[in-house]
Amino acid sequence: MVDSEWFPASYPLVPGHEVVGTIVAVGDQAKGRSVGQRVGLGWHSHSCCHCNFCLGGDQNLCAKRQPTIIGRHGGFADRVRAHWSWSLPIPAGLDPSSAGPLMCGGGTAFLPFVINDIKPTDKVGVVGIGGLGHLAVKFAHAWGCEVTAFTSTPSKRDEALLLGAHHTVSSVDVKELKAIAGTLDFLLVTVGASLEWDALIGTLAPKGRLHMVGVVTEAMKIKTGGLLSWQRSISASPTPSPTTLTKMMEFSARHGIAPQVEHFPMSRMNEALDHLRSGKARYRVVLDADF
Repeated sequence: MVDSEWFPASYPLVPGHEVVGTIVAVGDQAKGRSVGQRVGLGWHSHSCCHCNFCLGGDQNLCAKRQPTIIGRHGGFADRVRAHWSWSLPIPAGLDPSSAGPLMCGGGTAFLPFVINDIKPTDKVGVVGIGGLGHLAVKFAHAWGCEVTAFTSTPSKRDEALLLGAHHTVSSVDVKELKAIAGTLDFLLVTVGASLEWDALIGTLAPKGRLHMVGVVTEAMKIKTGGLLSWQRSISASPTPSPTTLTKMMEFSARHGIAPQVEHFPMSRMNEALDHLRSGKARYRVVLDADF
């Protein structure tokens, strides 16, 4: 959003979409929230609460959902306003100083396991070991799956194993991809880069699924033969509902899962953004309020 990578952003822009803080005021209609309570806020801050998706528990699909940093001030401000249903209590088992990235990155990586009914016996691949991918590897490992990490950066192979992956493979070397052809039940793509899509689809077993959570801005060129012949499929999902976000935090607390973060004070925000742009962040940057 800061660099208008997805679409032209409206400036001035106050970002900050993975926020942890304490409530300083509540409205008359707020339910179950109180001043002084520590809560987290993710990509969405509001939904209509009366459409079929909201009433069905899919508030993240509401046509009137309000992103935290589009058309309003986000979490880099000293105050951020949100609907009580999206302001979620942080479980006691999570360190609030590192829990922020769970509110969007964590939820985005966790939702595919829920909606695709991933089983502990499944062989799961995670493409991209970054802000989303490193959490996806941790979730898949705790889920009980056999985990293969895909990365284009050789130095991240050892890091992926430490995160919980059982195997690593290059995400750009077609020979390596062909070597594991037909073996994976589920392949989660967490990056926004254009990749060797046909080769990646080829790593799936019959009835396997390639699932997108990374925002790929270029057209994906795919031959349908590899899908049709083996009844494979492609799907995608956004950030989750408040209920699923809460389940993700409870799962993380139970299994000791936390984002791997680097801390910068808010006064060094520009330095933190440059560090992020350089690709050197491991793996999420947290800004600590110093106002």
